Amino acid sequence: MFDQPVIHRPAPDMTYEQMLQAVQYEGAYADPGRTAEAVRRVLAALGRQLTGRERADLAARLPMEAAVSLTAQIPEFDRLTGWGFVKDLAARTGTSPATARWDTGAVLAVVARLAGPELLARILKSLPDGYALLFGQIDLTAARAS
Repeated sequence: MFDQPVIHRPAPDMTYEQMLQAVQYEGAYADPGRTAEAVRRVLAALGRQLTGRERADLAARLPMEAAVSLTAQIPEFDRLTGWGFVKDLAARTGTSPATARWDTGAVLAVVARLAGPELLARILKSLPDGYALLFGQIDLTAARAS
């Protein structure tokens, strides 16, 4: 019999329950079940887009339940823009693009706080255009293109 390695992960800045409360506040959700569903769906969608070290580093900063939603997804070959991300989430969840955008903004605003500025900058650099606004950040790529 082999000993299984013990994975030591630093404690995230908030528990899963605290994360759900923060998302519930951000999204003004009345139902905690709806909040948990939004967190699971948005993190799963992000897990299909995020790869490499940024994916692993973000998972380490999330509460375990949230990290599982993120990392259970196999990254997709086709990289989606920010708007493509929202449309894909809407199609997969059977919601409107407006609802998918609302959910994305509420969840990713909290994820941005958990990630911290340095990791968030790396994440945004690794993703196609349009994700900064989804994370509640200013999108400077349009200003540079002008």
